[in-house]
Amino acid sequence: MIRQLVYLDALAREKHFRRAAEACHVSQPTLSAAIVQLEEELGVLIVERGRRFQGLTKEGELVLAHARRILAEADQMKDAIAELRDGVSGRIRLGAVPTALPMIAHITAPFSTRYPGASLTVLSLTSTEIQDRIDNFELDVGLTYLDNEPLERVIAKPIYQESYVLLTREDGPLGGRDSITWAEAADLKLCLLTADMQNRRIIDGIFRSVGHAPKPAIETNSIFNLCSHAGIQGVSSIVSSQLLEFFGLPLGTKALPLTEPDARRTIGLIMADRQPFAPLARNLLMMSDTVVEAALPRLPIVK
Repeated sequence: MIRQLVYLDALAREKHFRRAAEACHVSQPTLSAAIVQLEEELGVLIVERGRRFQGLTKEGELVLAHARRILAEADQMKDAIAELRDGVSGRIRLGAVPTALPMIAHITAPFSTRYPGASLTVLSLTSTEIQDRIDNFELDVGLTYLDNEPLERVIAKPIYQESYVLLTREDGPLGGRDSITWAEAADLKLCLLTADMQNRRIIDGIFRSVGHAPKPAIETNSIFNLCSHAGIQGVSSIVSSQLLEFFGLPLGTKALPLTEPDARRTIGLIMADRQPFAPLARNLLMMSDTVVEAALPRLPIVK
């Protein structure tokens, strides 16, 4: 039955019989026959019938939820056996909110050094996607915000504090400033992340706390675009100081700490709170240390 559950999981992800078969490296008739056999064994229709994949029945959604749990526990069993026999090995899937990506190497590099037999897949995901994929056994560990929006059914470990700066042109009106208040920043022409990203919801909440609501001129779901737009005359971006550790200060810009309030949010690792713990996810959480906040990078001196 494990093979049939693998095919069902692939079909639910791909939403297409041919692509699901290709993902499982079998022919489409083989995959379809296995799904029909699973339906016969369980005595329920799992897939809505039609010329093309039209979704799962209510019974099929229930079967899928159990299938993903069974497959995840089967993988954990294999990893646990391999750990006893050969040491830590296998693959770990880690999802990170985009603003945390610059810090991800502080976690993955020590883990890879300590466990060379393990491989990591790192995905850029929203906080909502991280929660959903952990719930659905599609992700082992997440690096996400811990104290802004409620997390459910997870074990968490704080890693660092995210702080915020205004990125603006050094030859612009704010070029002579050393800092700026959130209230002042609300009146600027801003580039911010889109509303589906928790970083944006955090920033909106900070603005509300000082009685202001920004009206962004530009919205993007790309942290690269967030930094690059700050180089445009008249536009400023609000970014995390940790983001600049990765990108550096874009040429011709400066970073002004945002004050009143000095707002910070905790970003940390999470894994599903269910027994038995996946060995790789458990080891990653146990060995990951708090990351000391880095100083803002400085542009190199050009001689």
